[in-house]
Amino acid sequence: MDEDLSIINTNTRNEKIKNFFVNNKNKIISGIIILIIIIVGVFSYDKYLINKKKDISDSYNSIIIDYSEKTKEKTASSLIEIINKKDPTYSPLSLYFIIDNNLVSDQSKINSLFDILINNTSLDSEINNLIIYKKALYNADNAQEGDLLNMLNPLINSKSVWKSHSLYLMAEYFYANNQKQKAKEFFNQIIALENSNPDIRLQAEKRLNRDLSE
Repeated sequence: MDEDLSIINTNTRNEKIKNFFVNNKNKIISGIIILIIIIVGVFSYDKYLINKKKDISDSYNSIIIDYSEKTKEKTASSLIEIINKKDPTYSPLSLYFIIDNNLVSDQSKINSLFDILINNTSLDSEINNLIIYKKALYNADNAQEGDLLNMLNPLINSKSVWKSHSLYLMAEYFYANNQKQKAKEFFNQIIALENSNPDIRLQAEKRLNRDLSE
């Protein structure tokens, strides 16, 4: 009797499973097709990103190899194109090359390129912080106090590894502009900073002991 009931239950369960697949055949097939499309789409997109990265890499390397004093304008234009592609590796490298080789003399143009990297490029947080610092460093000689502080405040008010560099830049800015009390305050912030860069801390101590000991 128990064996007969077991057979009946098994048959009933199998019939329910069969009916489920029959009644939902179209939905199941659609689901499988959608899953296949998603898998193929993800694979294709990954392949696209890899190929895009390689194209940008090849383009950057070719531009740098072909650079000479005679190709300054063309090099600058080509590197700006790479910056506008917002690549997390080669867009920053392109801007560094432009600045290091003085390919663009317009400061406002350089700042707009910095802003593309800082605001519109997907970067690791500390790489983004480094670029903020580099923008401030680029502008430091001609910047007004408020403008320079506005650039550096995101780093000064953070726990970034570039915080001590930013404090040092502000301290040296004030020292160069004969605002020794403000310079001293920023140098002292570096000394008080728990995780300040050792080299930066050493330079701050030297400046305080040598030039601001009064």
